[in-house]
Amino acid sequence: MHSPLAVFRGNRPRTVEELARWLATSAPEVAIEPDLPIVDAHHHLYGIVSESQHYRLDDFVDDLAGGHRVLGSVYVEAFESGWRSDGPAGFRSVGEVEQVSAACDAPRQAGANLCHVAAGIVSNVDLTLGDGVRAVLEAHVAAGQGRLRGVRHHATRDAGVVGRFTHSAPAHLLADKQFREGFAWLGRFGLSFDALVFHTQLGEVADLADAFPETTFVLNHMGILIGVGQYRDDMPTQMARWEKDLRALALRPNVNVKIGGLGMPLSGFGFEHGLRPATSKELAIAWQPRIDICVDAFGASRCMFESNFPIDKQSCCYVELWNAFKRCTQGWSVDERSELFHKTVCRTYRLPHLHS
Repeated sequence: MHSPLAVFRGNRPRTVEELARWLATSAPEVAIEPDLPIVDAHHHLYGIVSESQHYRLDDFVDDLAGGHRVLGSVYVEAFESGWRSDGPAGFRSVGEVEQVSAACDAPRQAGANLCHVAAGIVSNVDLTLGDGVRAVLEAHVAAGQGRLRGVRHHATRDAGVVGRFTHSAPAHLLADKQFREGFAWLGRFGLSFDALVFHTQLGEVADLADAFPETTFVLNHMGILIGVGQYRDDMPTQMARWEKDLRALALRPNVNVKIGGLGMPLSGFGFEHGLRPATSKELAIAWQPRIDICVDAFGASRCMFESNFPIDKQSCCYVELWNAFKRCTQGWSVDERSELFHKTVCRTYRLPHLHS
């Protein structure tokens, strides 16, 4: 069983070796509903070339081979992974897109399925470059070889314990004049924006979405309701704040949401402290209330499931994560489930070839 999270030690408290030993303490589950089409809306790779990093392409393919029918995925930037080591600072993240494009140039066999890994790519671009971002975006588009779909600029900010373990952006970054000058170029390139913020910043995303109604927004990890540090002792209040601001954000038709990230230690469920990984039943019971709120606010047509691997691997294995999502939606309609598991992500990131 999982135990309450007493001390937050970051989103990756276990090393690669520790995590492998811990995950091996439980027999893997069989994938339920193995024919249900899935497009993983959000995952990372760390060290596609370097052996020193903890989650390479082959590691992801091993996880994909567990039995679910994952048709493809959207790769989301893994901050500074694969970046160029020299050259102008604003262009260094182009190296990541180059590596991902080269490594994922063909579908990969994952068990019985063929998966288009990184069918869409969301890259890291410093939008505070203002109008100078144009040349950077041109370089990212070229490096993406037709697969660049969006941009993410880390905007998370927290002054408490969380801020000591995560990237902390400048205050009110999304309202900054220079940032918005750079942001305006996304629409001109036909790119979406992945918003990475905490639940305390959802109002800032709403203001930005109002200022750029023609740009598609994708809220990452349901707006990251923080469940550790100073927020843990007041979770009912924080949950109510998150739900209120989430529902207000959902009134903006240009905003979509990724459902996931709940396996991050930051979410506060504490599964990473268990003697064994969480089962899909345990995950579903814990995650169901937040998933229900999210889908009720946005509707299935603007929601998409994500694995957020390898970060969420600190709580469970890949098969169990998707089993949990399937359990949470077993009573829902065929159309709703199709939207959540693959249609919304294909529509949002323009991946028509992955429609089942």
